[in-house]
Amino acid sequence: MSSSSEFYQLHESYTEFPSLSAPLLVVMLQGWIDASSAAHAAMTQLVDKCGATTLVTFNADEYLDFRARRPTMELREGINTRLDWPSTDIMLGHDINGKDVLLLTGHEPDTKWNHFASSVGQLATQLGVRKMIGLGAYPFATPHTRAVNISCTSPSSDAIAALPYVRSSVDVPAGIEAVLEHVLAGRGIPSIGIWAQVPHYATTMPYPAATVALLSAVCDTGGISLDISAARADATSHRERLDTLVASNPDHAQLLSQLETAYDAAHQRNNDTADIPSGDELAAQFEKYLREQRND
Repeated sequence: MSSSSEFYQLHESYTEFPSLSAPLLVVMLQGWIDASSAAHAAMTQLVDKCGATTLVTFNADEYLDFRARRPTMELREGINTRLDWPSTDIMLGHDINGKDVLLLTGHEPDTKWNHFASSVGQLATQLGVRKMIGLGAYPFATPHTRAVNISCTSPSSDAIAALPYVRSSVDVPAGIEAVLEHVLAGRGIPSIGIWAQVPHYATTMPYPAATVALLSAVCDTGGISLDISAARADATSHRERLDTLVASNPDHAQLLSQLETAYDAAHQRNNDTADIPSGDELAAQFEKYLREQRND
């Protein structure tokens, strides 16, 4: 395969594709469900911790709708100094042990999904990708006082069976990550999606605990090592702030207690909870309270 085409090009810092050692490919493209921007924050951490730099840039004119994702104009004293265009890139970095990590990041394509996925599949094959992991996060009726659950998706029943995560049965609109799962699996590359469950009432603010859960899952399932101690500390501080906020109002402390009871009962498959409001109802009330209290 050539180093460029009308649909993507190798970054100018490379003259040819590098020889990599069975890299992990992590995918997070903005444009689909990402509660609290937890998956985007996880990708930002990956770029930083892996020291990743751009390897391949996809042709935005082919894949993005600039009326939906407009470039940013840098205006200085009336002078249009530059335009910052949205992009979709594959970045190359390394974990703390020097293992190769590829990161597909940027914006989800607005068009030509099948062609885009095929191009990614071709590149993944050429670069020797050993596994693909997609990142996401969605709202769920869960209290912040419980560990963040991760749910998983994959076209492969064997891959799902090997994962210690939640397995759901539901029909939902798909993002490009789901398409990539199928395309890469069809090329013999194990592909999974991991999704963090974020408390309904925390989706209007960052939720570092979900970001940490995603990063930990990437390390566990992707076989890489990262220093995420700073992210863990941020999650702990955020948890303490939420605890303090809830404790300041007895009514909402009781609301949280009820949500905890409903959540625990659901996980224990306990049917004796008929008099407990649904998790969605409790979370909606709690979300309204925290939205009102939020300090922007």
